[in-house]
Amino acid sequence: MSEMKKDNRTQNSIEVNFDGLVGPTHHYAGLAFGNMASLKYAFQDSHPKAAALQGLDKMQLLMQLGLTQAILPPHERPNLTLLRNLGFEGSDIHILTQAKKNASALFYACYSSSSMWTANAATISPSCDSRDGRLHITPANLVSHFHRSLETEMTYHLLKRLFNDDTKFMLHPPLPSHLAFADEGAANHNRLCIQYSDPGLEIFVYGRSGFEINQNKPNLYPARQTLEASQAVARRHQLKTSACLFVKQNPRVIDKGVFHNDVISVMNENVFLSHELAFESADELYQAIQEKVAFPIYFLTIQEKDLSVKDAVESYLFNSQLVTLPNGSMALIAPVECREIPSAFKVLHKILEEDNPIQHLHFVDCRESMRNGGGPACLRLRVVLTEAEQKAVPTEVFLNEKRCQELRDWVEHFYRDRITGEDLLDPLLIEESHAALDALTKILNLGSIYSFQTS
Repeated sequence: MSEMKKDNRTQNSIEVNFDGLVGPTHHYAGLAFGNMASLKYAFQDSHPKAAALQGLDKMQLLMQLGLTQAILPPHERPNLTLLRNLGFEGSDIHILTQAKKNASALFYACYSSSSMWTANAATISPSCDSRDGRLHITPANLVSHFHRSLETEMTYHLLKRLFNDDTKFMLHPPLPSHLAFADEGAANHNRLCIQYSDPGLEIFVYGRSGFEINQNKPNLYPARQTLEASQAVARRHQLKTSACLFVKQNPRVIDKGVFHNDVISVMNENVFLSHELAFESADELYQAIQEKVAFPIYFLTIQEKDLSVKDAVESYLFNSQLVTLPNGSMALIAPVECREIPSAFKVLHKILEEDNPIQHLHFVDCRESMRNGGGPACLRLRVVLTEAEQKAVPTEVFLNEKRCQELRDWVEHFYRDRITGEDLLDPLLIEESHAALDALTKILNLGSIYSFQTS
């Protein structure tokens, strides 16, 4: 067994959840092939104000539980720069009208709301895991879906603004924009450790090889993450070979809507909660983990007979946030859909009754996000920070009760209650969105980060 013992460099580290704020143009366009909820709710009316407030409610709950919460701002939408770069000309509304008429896929892509799912923003390795003692960040290229690939450049610049101390942080550029290196960020990355402060075992989950011709792949939906992307991130982050594992998703569950690993498994410190069908070879994975770590792991494996993959996808049980509370116990932050689906509700209470660190269960309403295909865990990027690293991040992005109220007031002032398909061609929506984002950058003291702003 490898020795993963405490490292004095990173004592008093905490895990910070960086949640994505839902933007003022939040809507449903069914852009994510393989994501069941995204396809099911395509083109239905959305509720941006409710969506943003639901996200803030979840963040505030985490704060009330004693956890540190931060935010990432929405991306600018519609992405008019994209449409201009693709040859559309004229006023903003003329460009949008022509795009909707002649290239509707581009029109809906430029309005995509998906940047709110910051679990896909990047892969993060804490400083206690890397050989150079810095926290390493690789923004995801998200090339498997066009609308998501549009997030990469803005994500890089946002992360550069937040993690700008080169002595503490190493921000890498995204991997090459090629399907062989398709990278979906932290949604396919997990970490096991004794405590957040300790060196851990980083587990990279992939769906396919980018180069192998004869391989076991899904038949219906794309396997988004490649082995080659995961391996490249591990090398960049200066992770020891002994502290990494690369494990393949079960292609059959990808065909059932498990487009990311965080739809079918979740880890936190020494707890590994997963569905029995999550991986191509779960037994080999469990054995490999036990060979690499010198501390006990709680393997909480949910059987298909207790929770079908179908119910797992509909409930997003495994997309619950699994967090460690200040007293050392753990809590599951589960979507309310888990309370409404009998098999999921029963499994959650069975977990609470068994001998493991999970002692608390909280349900959150994030239905607006769920209908677009993202649950509680999709909305957050987990970042383990030392005390010194926390101080190097701009304080304004960390939430407190005062800032939460300020953001609630901001949402109430700028966001629409409802958006229909016709509203996406309303010139006032663009003006409202720009005004909202401009005001937000002042609240968060981020300066001019959007293309419509002047420096």
